[in-house]
Amino acid sequence: MQAEEYNRRGKELVDYITQYLKSIRERRVIPDVKPGYMKELLPDAAPTEPEDWENIFNDIEKVIMPGVVHWQSPHMHAYYPSLTSWPSMLGDMLADAINCVGFTWASSPACTELEMNVMDWLCKALGLPSFFLHHHPDSRGGGILQSTVSESTLVALLAARKDKILQLRTELDQDMDDSVLNSRLVAYASDQAHSSVEKAGLISLVKIRFLPTDERLSLRGDTLKQAIQEDRRRGLVPFMLCSTLGTTGVCAFDKLSELGPVCEEEGLWLHVDAAYAGSAYFCPELRLSLQGIEFADSFVFNPSKWMMVHFDCTAFWVKDKYKLQQTFSVDPVYLRHENSQAATDFMHWQIPLSRRFRSLKLWFVMRSFGLKNLQAHIRHGIEMAKLLESYIKSDPNFEVPAERHLGLVVFCLKVGSMNLNYTELLRRLTRSGTMYLIPADIHTKRIIRFTVTSQFTSAEDILKDWSIISKTASALLDETHGYVALIVLQEK
Repeated sequence: MQAEEYNRRGKELVDYITQYLKSIRERRVIPDVKPGYMKELLPDAAPTEPEDWENIFNDIEKVIMPGVVHWQSPHMHAYYPSLTSWPSMLGDMLADAINCVGFTWASSPACTELEMNVMDWLCKALGLPSFFLHHHPDSRGGGILQSTVSESTLVALLAARKDKILQLRTELDQDMDDSVLNSRLVAYASDQAHSSVEKAGLISLVKIRFLPTDERLSLRGDTLKQAIQEDRRRGLVPFMLCSTLGTTGVCAFDKLSELGPVCEEEGLWLHVDAAYAGSAYFCPELRLSLQGIEFADSFVFNPSKWMMVHFDCTAFWVKDKYKLQQTFSVDPVYLRHENSQAATDFMHWQIPLSRRFRSLKLWFVMRSFGLKNLQAHIRHGIEMAKLLESYIKSDPNFEVPAERHLGLVVFCLKVGSMNLNYTELLRRLTRSGTMYLIPADIHTKRIIRFTVTSQFTSAEDILKDWSIISKTASALLDETHGYVALIVLQEK
C-alpha cells in the first residue's frame, strides 16, 4: 500500500514540476512579498497528527510559490545562471533514493568511482591539462565535486597555506608555531574577485591583498610581480594567487598567460576561479582566456550555473592531490577499510566528512545531452546576449560601459544624473516583476547587469525585455527632463 501511495504521489509531483517549468514564463520573476510573509500562512507549531497529503500539496502554491524567485525563467537576468534540466533532476532523485554517504570508497564504491570517471570526462571536455586527471599515468592530481566555488576557494587556500607552512618549517625554525608562520602569509586576488576570496581570508586568518586591474578590469602579471616584491620587502611571505576567469561584476578575465609564469617563478599556488565562465570552455573557440592554465595548481567552476546541472555541484581539480590530503587527512579507526591504501577516499579532499552522490546528475546530463548539445546551449546563450547588446547600442539613451563577455551585458543611461537615473530605472524594472536585474560597479560608475541565464530564453524574450527596459527608461528620462525644465523656469 505504501509503495502504491509513493508511486502515485511521486507522479503527481513530477507532473506539477513539468507544468511549472512549461508555464514559467507566466509567473512573476520576483515575488511581491515582504520579510516575514510566511509566518501568517503557517501554524505556530508542527502538527501532532499527520496531515493529509492533499493539504500539503496544495500549500505549495499557497505558501511556497508566492515567495519564490523563479531562477529558471527566461526573464531572470540577475547574478548568473542557476539552471536545471530533466536528466539532472532524475539523477538527484536516484541519488536521494540511494542516499549513500560517500566519505570513503568503502562507504559507497560507486559514488567514489563514478565521480572520478565523470570528473575526468569533464576535464577533457573543457580542454584542461592532463595533470588534473585521475586516470593518467603522469598525473598526481584529480577532480572532486564540492558544494560551492566559495568552499573550493577556501579548500585551495587551506591547501596552499599548509604547503607553504611546511616549506617554511624546512627552511626556518622547526619549532616555530604555525600561527606565527601563518601571520606572515599573504595571498592575492584582483579587486574584481568574488567576495568568497575575502571570506576565505577571514576564516583562515590570512592576509588577502586585492590588486588593481587594468582598463579591461583584468589583473596583469606586472601588477602581481610588483605586489610580491613589495610584500617580500615588508617581511611577508606571498603564497597564493586567486585569479578569476569571468568576474562577478562584468565577467572580466584576469591575464592568466602573464600571471601563471609569475606564480611559477615566485613559488605561489595559482588557483583559478571560473565559476560562470568554465562552462564556456566546452566550446574550443571560447578557450582563449584559458591560455596559461598549464601553470594552475587548482581550477574550479560551477556546472550548477550554466551547464544545466542543478545546485549544488561544483567541479574542483588539483594538480597534486597529496597537498589536499596532507591538509585534511584524519585517520580514526572507524573510517579505515581494507582498501584504504589503494582507493581514493574523498573525505581527505574536503572540509566536511559527509558527501552526497552528486556525480549521478552530472553523469546523466553529460550522457543525455552530449557535448554537441551542451556546446549549442552555451552558444545560444551568447547569441542572445549579443542580440540584447545590439539593441542597447542602437539606443542613444544607453551605453555599454564594459566589453560584453559570454552571456553577460552591462549597460547604463548616458544622460542626466547617473546615480538618480540608474537607481530609479533599476527600482522600476525590479518592482514590475517582469524581470530581475542587479547592479554592479565599474570602478566609480554604477551599472546594471543583464545575464542571459535560462536555456528557455528566445529572441522574442530578449525583445520583450528590451522593450520594457527602453520604455521604462524613456518615461523616466521624460520625467527627469520635465523636472529640470520646471526648476529652470522657477529660477527665471
